[in-house]
Amino acid sequence: MSLGNVSGKIKHTFVIEGFDTIDRPLTVGIVILCIYLLVMLANVANIYFILHDKRLHKPMYLLICNLAVVDMLYSSSASPTMIGVLVAGDKTIAYVPCFIQMFVFHLGGVMEMFAISVMAFDRLIAISSPLRYQNILTNVRTLVLAGALWVVACAFVAVMPATVFPLPFCHSTLKYTFCDYAALVRATCVNPIYYFNMITIITFFLLFGTFCFISLSYIWIIFAMVKMSSKNNKRKMYITCFSHLIVVVCYYVPLFVRIVLTRLGVVLTLEERHGLMIGAILGPSLVNPFVYCFTTKEIKNKIAHLFCSILYKE
Repeated sequence: MSLGNVSGKIKHTFVIEGFDTIDRPLTVGIVILCIYLLVMLANVANIYFILHDKRLHKPMYLLICNLAVVDMLYSSSASPTMIGVLVAGDKTIAYVPCFIQMFVFHLGGVMEMFAISVMAFDRLIAISSPLRYQNILTNVRTLVLAGALWVVACAFVAVMPATVFPLPFCHSTLKYTFCDYAALVRATCVNPIYYFNMITIITFFLLFGTFCFISLSYIWIIFAMVKMSSKNNKRKMYITCFSHLIVVVCYYVPLFVRIVLTRLGVVLTLEERHGLMIGAILGPSLVNPFVYCFTTKEIKNKIAHLFCSILYKE
């Protein structure tokens, strides 16, 4: 069928069929709902503790806030739709909200990379140039840097709706669990190979670019830590870097498994792909706030003080 014959076909709604093979959809939906609520609560708490205490208005904590916002955006891009399908049985999503969901989801994914990378940069400056840290990375510069990354991320992700929106759609069913780029491209009437290759190039550039930047930052950090004479300073830097490394591993490992290995010929079933996708969305978003709650002394003290106040009042 030529494009001219199908160009008039506009799908007003899509049907999400990614969960049709699940045996216990309600149980899975409730689990996702509980994790999602925990993600939102933990990240909101992190942001509240940091913004409420002026002593925490420092570049590192502002970047933690930025990561919390990214985590909430990333998890909120897909979780409500998946919960609606699994718990309420509502499998339909309108055309425009589907495109918005695709944009927000991929924006959250790109911003996760950028947020983690800029936090590695923060640790690099703090450890390699501790005396100049406050002059190099001020609060204003941190906010400007974070804002610039959001703009750059939007520019990268805008390619996706811009390339898919003009295409004719022949299918109203999506074999994935929500609206992402792959799901929408496969619903069109065109050969998806060109569009997948284009996005693969952009994804590999972002994925390996940010991962290489983080890796090089930590190589430099290791050299800087080796030169430190104070064991106490080494311990503090180790704790700070260890928490960030947990965040890096939680985000990049599922990505490498799902994107890199599949491109190397590893075949994943649709269920395995869905599982990795859901884990890649909710896993880092859940781990990140708890990592910084329990490894950052100031935030941990704020939480302890809050609970003590509640218990004392009772």
